[in-house]
Parts: sequence; structure tokens; C-alpha cells
Amino acid sequence: MNATDLLKKLHAHLGQVVLGKPDQTKLALTCLAARGHLLLEDVPGVGKTTLAEGLARAFGLSFARVQFTADLLPSDILGAQVFLQQQGTFEFRPGPIFHQVVLADELNRAPPRTQSALLEAMAQGQVSLDGVTRPLPAPFVVIATQNPLDLAGTYPLPDSQLDRFLMRLSLGHLDPGLEADLLVSRRGDPLATLVPVATPAELTTLQQAADAVRVSKDVADYAVQLASATRTHTDVERGVSTRAVLALMAAARAWALWDARDFVSPGDVRAVLKAALSHRLLLKSSMQGAFSRDEAAHLVDEIARRVAPPR
Repeated sequence: MNATDLLKKLHAHLGQVVLGKPDQTKLALTCLAARGHLLLEDVPGVGKTTLAEGLARAFGLSFARVQFTADLLPSDILGAQVFLQQQGTFEFRPGPIFHQVVLADELNRAPPRTQSALLEAMAQGQVSLDGVTRPLPAPFVVIATQNPLDLAGTYPLPDSQLDRFLMRLSLGHLDPGLEADLLVSRRGDPLATLVPVATPAELTTLQQAADAVRVSKDVADYAVQLASATRTHTDVERGVSTRAVLALMAAARAWALWDARDFVSPGDVRAVLKAALSHRLLLKSSMQGAFSRDEAAHLVDEIARRVAPPR
């Protein structure tokens, strides 16, 4: 099965449990194909956890969920050395980070020290503890959920943490008609019936296919112009970094697979632009948090309209 057919099969399969969100599901699959980590920001109860676990189940990946709280310690995520009294030695007990898909649920309810425990894992696919570096299983992806910062008991994610996420998505509430149908039809846990339709090896093949998609000089210049526009915009305190441009292009390569193309078009760049860049902007007009997500998305839309794509 080629990459395009596999993506479409997975998209239809996830649509059985993540109802009424085809665009977000498509972007989430694109994020995994681009070897990226995914941040889901929204109010509780709109299906963020369902999407995260659904992605893991669809590919048959090992899955762990970590509920982030104010008293969570880095060792609760990474693991720790445990003293074995009978043997008189220490043994490393791996934490939940040693799974292929890790759901960091309500990531911003933990303090910065605990949040930072994910940084090395997300950037390099490894964990360094007690002078020993341990590789994480491949493929490896962190899917984090985040509550809006106007909710009680939240800590803002630092820029270094936000920058590790390839995309940020918001699911939003269901259409009222679909929500009413859900109340009538759904019984029990929908994920219980979701079986794998792909393998971890097929995800790796999908990622390799995205890596092989070509980028022309014109499209690369277009992406840089979009990034540069965020750095000079009067409403932006700090624009996106070079890492953000690399993330944007990785996402655009993966998006091209949906149309079975081996090259990136300007349309691919625009399709992933908001998801890849909006969370990396620091705005002048508002505190990062409650409403900055929508403001940043509107600003990215404005920049996309202003910067002409190559012909």
C-alpha cells in the first residue's frame, strides 16, 4: 500500500471514533508522518485524549498516558534507579516515557521543572539519567494536551517546550446535530473497538516517504518569506525561529503525500502554516494563553494573504 492510500485508510478509520473533526485528524496524521510531536489545546472534554489514543491504536504502537499534576516529579516520567536490597545493587526502572506514543495529559498543570523532563526525549529521542543515555523506542511521539491558561492551576509552557511541538491543534466543540446523534448512538468506550490498521513499521515507511518529498528553491524561499514576515510584523514581539521553518517544511512534505506528490507545492505550505507556526509566536497585544491562540492564527492568516506564493 502506498503512502497516500495508507493515510486515507487511517483517516477514515480514526473518523469512527473522532467524530466531526476530519481536518484536525488529517493534520494529526500529517504530524506523525513528519516525525513531529503534537500539542492539543482546548477545554476539557472535547476528544483530545480520544484522538491521541486513537492514533496509537491505529498504528499498533505502544501507548502510555501520564496525567500531569502539580506534584508530578521528573522521575515519574523518565524512571529512576531502584535499590534492590537482596542483591545490594541498583536497577533502572523505566518510566512511561519508554513507549512509542506518550500522552502528556494536561501538560501545563505541572510546574516547569517537570515539563522540562520531556525536552531531551522530544528533541533527540533519548533520556539521560545518572550519566547513562538510554534510547527511546522508534517511532516515538509525544502528544500533549493543554488547558487554556485562564483555567485554574495551570503553568504557561515555556517557549523551549512549545518549540518542540511540530503542530498545535484545537478540536473545538462538536456540531450540535452530530453531538445529539452521539448521545443516541454511543455506548461504552469507542476506542475498545478500534483495531490497528497499520503497523509501526508502516509508520516508519510513511515517515521515510515524507522525507523523500522534494522542495524547490522557490518554495523554500516562500517559506522563509512567511517566517520573515512574522519577525517584522508590528503586532509580534518575537517571530518564529529557523527551527520553526524546518518544522513547517517537514509538515508540508508530509502534507504533499495526501495528493500522492513527490514535491512540495505552495498550497502544501499554506495548508499546514497555522498548525506549524501559530504557537511559536509571542504577541505584543495579549498575554500568551487564554486568547492568544486565536489571535496568532488570525495573524498567520493575514501574513499568508500578504506574502505572494511563487507561480
